[in-house]
Amino acid sequence: MTRRTRRAPRPRPVTGRMARGCQAAALVAAVGCQPAPARAAPPPPSVVRASGVVTWAASADGMGEDGAGQGYRMIVHTSVGGTGLRVRVTNAFGDHPLTLDSGYAGLRGHGAALRPGSNRRLTFGGARTVTVPAGAAAWSDPLPGSWPAGTDLAVSLYLPGAAGPATGHWMALQTSYTGQGDHTAEESARNWGRTTGSWWYLDAVSVRPSRAATGAVVVLGDSLTDGRQSTPDLNRRWPDYLARRLNPARTHAMDVRGVADEGVSGNMVLTDGAAPSALDRLDRDVLSQPGVRTVFLFEGVNDLKAHTGVTAAELIAGYREIARRVHGAGKCVVAATVGPFKGWPEWDPAAESVRRDVNRLLRTSRDFDAVIDFDRVLRSPDDPERLRPAFDGGDHLHPDDRGMRALADAVDLARLNCAR
Repeated sequence: MTRRTRRAPRPRPVTGRMARGCQAAALVAAVGCQPAPARAAPPPPSVVRASGVVTWAASADGMGEDGAGQGYRMIVHTSVGGTGLRVRVTNAFGDHPLTLDSGYAGLRGHGAALRPGSNRRLTFGGARTVTVPAGAAAWSDPLPGSWPAGTDLAVSLYLPGAAGPATGHWMALQTSYTGQGDHTAEESARNWGRTTGSWWYLDAVSVRPSRAATGAVVVLGDSLTDGRQSTPDLNRRWPDYLARRLNPARTHAMDVRGVADEGVSGNMVLTDGAAPSALDRLDRDVLSQPGVRTVFLFEGVNDLKAHTGVTAAELIAGYREIARRVHGAGKCVVAATVGPFKGWPEWDPAAESVRRDVNRLLRTSRDFDAVIDFDRVLRSPDDPERLRPAFDGGDHLHPDDRGMRALADAVDLARLNCAR
């Protein structure tokens, strides 16, 4: 498997530091798919035709060249349960049409094996195959049966003619499986002998919850949200802990139950780099998801440590642009302060000064429906420029499992519901 190619940061426009366009969103109904227009304006909510509520998601990015004749059995973990499960196949970063020959989804048993009788064929507008244009995505038809919250799904895709750049999510922190040939219908692990640490051609799963009022929170973030330094295969990213807190068995009064983790390692708010900027990917990764009630914004440290000379005013302007677009789509937006990172190789006093100014402005801002002070959770009481030693995953920037849980525990769940 070829590891994805990291892109060099793109230059900022001469009109200012903030990237002002938005990555085109491939908003596709179950009956087909359509190419995404370049640098499209944010779509109104009515354009998003996928029904239900997102129960899992991972932001798409370029993954380098794909292997021909490959099958993928991806393991993903649900947040909210329901019926009518659908998956979104993505070709967002491809430069050729992508044909899915066969797809199935079922409940994972152990490893690559499925629970007997749970594997169901995916269809697209009633057809067993679908061709997704470059830059687009396609939702499957709803599957029969009930799909529980907090469980592992196995989504199996066979794309024998895949060519050119692949689309997926590089740092999954979840073991998935590959094999040669079409074994998507098989429930055993026999022909899925190789492993991959990435998700391929899959970026969202939705269900139809039992309560019509149920919605989801989508977290827009960087590697701290993507879960770097959390334990792989145990779903210990902070959005995973948040999903467990929102479980209906524990919180009966909450309408927000789905959680989608749209964190990307190396992501910046203002500038494209290892992935499109938060501003560029907001439509595709966040606003296109079905059932979104609230957007949770936790980004900015990469803008500060990239030595681009970003100012607090510019970063706050980027946050405000995201809030404006989210509110324009009729959704709530919650922001979090930027955590400490002294001890990381790119830390310097100038970046720390900007971080403090950004957090001061966030704490007093009225642009958001709520602000959660993650800086106070993460910082050391002995040196507020450093990550709390008990939460340090080892690199002085990313929290470990305990730190991830502390972030989720710091979220006032009631603030995820707002009157919009």
